Amino acid sequence: MAKVRLGEFASARSGDKGADANIGVWVNTDQEYQLIVEQLTEDVVAQHFRALCRGGVTRYELPNLRALNFILHDTLDGGGSQSLRTDAQGKTLSLGLLQLYVDGPGR
Repeated sequence: MAKVRLGEFASARSGDKGADANIGVWVNTDQEYQLIVEQLTEDVVAQHFRALCRGGVTRYELPNLRALNFILHDTLDGGGSQSLRTDAQGKTLSLGLLQLYVDGPGR
C-alpha cells in the first residue's frame, strides 16, 4: 500500500439535497471497495470538509455497486435557492473528496 490521492483509483459525483450535499464514491474492484469502506469513515469525511460541513456526515454503503454515499448535513448554506456561495449546489465537492490521500493500491 502507498499513500495516494483517492482520485487515483476512485470516481465520485456530488450534488445538493437542499442545504445538504451528497457525494457518491465508487471503485472498480472488491479490494478497492474494502479500502474505501475502511478508510472513508464519516469522521474522516467530516474532517476533510470541516470548513464547510456544519451538521455532520452520514455514510451509506452500497456493496453491490462498490460505492459509498455520503450526506454532508448543513453544508450548502441554505441550498441553491438561498445561498450566495459560488457552488451553492455542491457540484465540486466530489472533486474535493478525490483529493484526499488514503492508503491505496499501488499502480
